[in-house]
Amino acid sequence: MSDSSGRSGNGDGAPGARRPMPPSIQPGQRDAAGRARGSQQRSDQPSPSRRSVIPPAQGQPRTSGQPSSGSGRPPAPQRAPQQPQNGERSQPGSRPGSIPPSQRGARPDGASQVQAPPPAPRRRKRHRPCLTAFLVILALIVAGLIALVVWINSNLQTVPALSGAPDTPGDTYLIVGGDSREGWDGPDTVEGQRTDTIMVLHRPEEGPTALISIPRDSYVEIPGNGSNKINAAYVFGGPELLVETVEDLTGLTVDTYMEVGFTGVGEIVDALGGVELCYDQDVSDWRSQLEWEAGCHMADGDTALAFSRMRYSDPLGDIGRAQRQRQVVGAVAEEVLKPSTLLNPTKLVPVANAAFDAFTFNEGTTAFDLGQMALALRSGLGDQAVTGTPPIANLGYRVQGVGSTVLLDPDQIDQFWDDIADGAFEPGSAVGGIE
Repeated sequence: MSDSSGRSGNGDGAPGARRPMPPSIQPGQRDAAGRARGSQQRSDQPSPSRRSVIPPAQGQPRTSGQPSSGSGRPPAPQRAPQQPQNGERSQPGSRPGSIPPSQRGARPDGASQVQAPPPAPRRRKRHRPCLTAFLVILALIVAGLIALVVWINSNLQTVPALSGAPDTPGDTYLIVGGDSREGWDGPDTVEGQRTDTIMVLHRPEEGPTALISIPRDSYVEIPGNGSNKINAAYVFGGPELLVETVEDLTGLTVDTYMEVGFTGVGEIVDALGGVELCYDQDVSDWRSQLEWEAGCHMADGDTALAFSRMRYSDPLGDIGRAQRQRQVVGAVAEEVLKPSTLLNPTKLVPVANAAFDAFTFNEGTTAFDLGQMALALRSGLGDQAVTGTPPIANLGYRVQGVGSTVLLDPDQIDQFWDDIADGAFEPGSAVGGIE
C-alpha cells in the first residue's frame, strides 16, 4: 500500500526498501502554500537569530555563528537581483544581484542599519620645531626693540622747555634751529646763540596737519620783556621763554620741543649720504657760502647747511629761507624714515649718533614721543599738509632800537591760528604770507 507521496509504506525493513527518514531531516517538500513541511513541523521551536543577509565574499572565511554548508540546514533562499530604484544606476563592477552600497547593512525587518566603525583619527603632525623657531625669532625681535628704546632714551639730550600751560586740542610741536656758530668757519660769524628757524607743527583732532614757519624777525610781544623780534626770546630766557612766547602768539600749548644745532643739519645729511634739494635760481652767496646752479641736485652736509641759511641772495628774504628750511627738514625726514635706513644698522647707527649730537628735546621726552613726532612730521611734509607762514603786513617794518622786523597782520593773525588749531584750511593749501 502506498502513501499519498507515492512511496512504499512497508516499514518492515524488507530488502530493497528505503528506510523512512525522521521527520526532522526529510527532504523539504512544499505544500500548496510553497512552505517546507519540515519548517511546519519545527514551527514550535524558536527561530535562530539572523546574523546577516549578506553572504561572505568568495574566499572569505565564515565568522563564528554562521552555518556551514554541511550543517544539514536547508540553504537560505536566494534573493532575486534588485533593480535600481529611483533611477539609481548600478555601480561599475558590481555582480548581478549584489546589494547597492546605499542599502548595504539594512535589515529586512526595517531595523536600523549596521553602521561601519568610524575610521581611526589621523595623528596630527607635530610642528614643535617650527613653533620653537618662531618663538625664538619673536623673542629676539622684542629684545632688540627693548634694547633700542633703552639706547635711545639713554642718549637723548634734554633741557627744561615746556611752560606747563593747560593742554589744547591736538598735538603741537615746536621745532627750533639753533643758530650757534660754534664749529662754523664761514664769514657770517655772530657771537652767542640765536634761533634761526622757528616752525610750529600742529596735528589737529580733525583736518590736515600744518607746518608753519614763523619768520625769526617777527615783531611780537615777549612775556616780561616788551615787544621785540621773536628770536630775541631765546636770548632773553632760553627755550622756556621762547616756548611761552610762541604759545602766547598762537594760542596753542606746545607738547614737545625739539631744537637742532646749526651744524647738526650737515652732520645728519652726511650720515645719510646726502639729500636731494631743489631751487630754481643760480646762487653765489658769499655770506652763506652757497654756490648753486638752478635745478635739483644731491647736496652734502655743508651744501644743505648753506642752502637752509641763505637769505640775502633770495628775493623773498626770510620767507624764501623759511621755504628752503622746510625743504631741508622734509628731505632729511624722508631719508631717515626710509626702510633702507631704518633696517640697515650700518646706516642707522651713524644717523642716530649724529642726531643725538644735533638734537635737544624737552625734559621727559622718550622714544615713544619721538615716534609720534616722526609720524606727525611725515604728515606735515606730505602733499595734504597745510604749509606757509602767518599772514604778513610788512616785511621791512622798522622799529627804533630793534631795527628791521617782520610785521604780522594784526587783523588776520588771530583767526589764522584759530583755523590752524581747528584744521579748517583745505588740505594741501599754502597759507599766510604777504599779499
